[in-house]
Amino acid sequence: MKHFILHPEDQPPVTMVGCGILRKEVERLIAKNHWNVHTHFLNSALHNYFNRLSNELNQALDEREKRGEKTVVLYGSCHPLMENLLEEHHTCRTQGQNCIVMLLGYEKFMQELAKGAYFLLEDWALSWEPMIRDCFGNNMTVIREIFHSSHKYILALRTPCNGDFTEAAETAARFVDLPLQWMDVGLEHLEEVLAEAIEQRLAQDT
Repeated sequence: MKHFILHPEDQPPVTMVGCGILRKEVERLIAKNHWNVHTHFLNSALHNYFNRLSNELNQALDEREKRGEKTVVLYGSCHPLMENLLEEHHTCRTQGQNCIVMLLGYEKFMQELAKGAYFLLEDWALSWEPMIRDCFGNNMTVIREIFHSSHKYILALRTPCNGDFTEAAETAARFVDLPLQWMDVGLEHLEEVLAEAIEQRLAQDT
């Protein structure tokens, strides 16, 4: 991926609206690079509910646009009509199938996916059981069958922004009866994804 260099002193403000799953990482990169970017994060569990995701994302974009703010969307292909939504709001999104691809890069993501990984981030680990039960119900046999049908292990991704969520990750893995593995992840790929999206959005109106 090409590395885009932004010049904060020349950059008009942009509001990044999107998933809160990488909130800490995004905020750290904005501060590090002195980007003129504000943030509006939505609940990270919305990807499980298409109607809520589209409604809440539309509402957030509408609110920001009514204030005259230029927006960019922090989401992958998390909704089947995502591209239509972007077109309606005359904006663009971060490139990548999902937040894991944005964090790891496509090649590393596919390597682990092919081996049967279910990717676990800190935010999901800390709200795991209620999130899973809300999505799949209370039948543990069904929940575990769903996970076992597609995954062989839980891969917990640890970034420089995380606290110690070891206990939460271990509990999440036991809940779905899958072994737990860990991977330490830097922010370099995510940084380029964010920079590219911001540059693309700024270029739309030039």
